Order: sequence, then structure tokens, then C-alpha cells
Amino acid sequence: VRHWQKKMIEYTDEDGKSYSQAYLATLHVQLSAIFNHAVKFYDLKNNPAKVAGGMGSKKGGNMMFWTQDEYKKFINCVMDKPLSFYGFEILYWCGLRIGELLALTPKDFNFEKKTLSITKNYQVVKGEKMILTSKSVRTIYMPDFLSEEIEEMIESMYEIDRDDRLFPLSKRYFQHEMDRGCELSGVKRIRIHDLRHSHVSLLINTGFSALEIAERMGHESERITYHYAHLF
Repeated sequence: VRHWQKKMIEYTDEDGKSYSQAYLATLHVQLSAIFNHAVKFYDLKNNPAKVAGGMGSKKGGNMMFWTQDEYKKFINCVMDKPLSFYGFEILYWCGLRIGELLALTPKDFNFEKKTLSITKNYQVVKGEKMILTSKSVRTIYMPDFLSEEIEEMIESMYEIDRDDRLFPLSKRYFQHEMDRGCELSGVKRIRIHDLRHSHVSLLINTGFSALEIAERMGHESERITYHYAHLF
């Protein structure tokens, strides 16, 4: 593997251009994933790519995210407001974009199958509130406890229609709530979008593949591998 890495680092094309540091890091994580598969299913004793060490720069090293312990500290401090609590639960445990969360309606949930369908996105364009078709239409599974939480939430909303927004709020509301929760809990301040990074980090740590993560997040697997190489 070290010989292979040396070849990749020293490689140049016809114009004398070498691979970028980010691309080298991506190549390494892909090779490492192959060896991890062999360790798990074909009795390879260890991952030689891991033994050899990484190469290239760790692109995305400045990416902010919460560990599961940090998230738990945070969520305990916003439980006093149900919409805040349930909203952040979905953002963290499902990896939704804030616009996708704000567009959710009761009919998007199937509690028998414990699935959530992402089909639309809420945006404010030039002061006008709009529900647009999502560019990342997908159906994702919810953890059992989250499915139960959201089912109880909807049942408590006696007059809500199946097409009504579950979270008739704004991105600014959740930004304010994140500030409040961080101040009360003492965890580091991250952006709302960083909750998606936190979800990916959780999935990687749990052992999901780049392809599985990409399908859940609504991305191409190559993009997941590239942007989260340092976490893999």
C-alpha cells in the first residue's frame, strides 16, 4: 500500500500536473473502504491502508459537527419548547436540510413502516413563502424512538390537516433556538446545516457505507466520500 501511495503522490499527467491533496485523500479513503470490506467479509487480518496511514490533506477538517454526547446535552436544554425539540430531533437523527424540515406535513410520515418521505422544500424568495419540489426526493427510515415521538406529536395536534406544515416556523426561529440551547448546555456553537454533518458523522461512526449514507442524504456517493474523507 505504501508503494501504491508513493506512485499516486508522484503521479503527473502529460502537462506535469499532479493529483490534488483532496483527491489523494479521497483515493485513500476509497481504498481503505475496500480493505474494510475484505476484513469484514473475507477474513483479511487487518486493513493495510490504515496501517500505511493516510495521504493528501484532510479536506473538510474545518467542518463543524456535534458528537452524539454533545447533541444530547443540547437537546435536553430545548425540551421546554415542543416544536424546537421535535424539529431538532428530526434534523439530527434524519439529516434533513432546514428547508426540508419546514416543509414537512403529516402525510409525509408512515408510522407503520417508520419512514419519512422527503419531497419538498420550504423557502422564502424575495419575501414570498414558497413550497418547492425537493431536488433530493427520497424516503428514509426513522429510528424507532423518533417515529414514536413524531407520531405522538402529530396526535397531540388535534386540528392539524394532513397537508398542513408541522413546523409553521422559520429558519431564524431555529437559529435562535440553537443559540439558546448552546448557551444553556455549554456545547460549541454550530450552524443548523452542521446538524447534517453531525448526522453523517453519526452514520460513519455506526459503520454505514458511503453509498448508504448518500442515499439517505440525497447525494451521490462520490460526493459523500469526497467531502467526508477525513471522517471516514
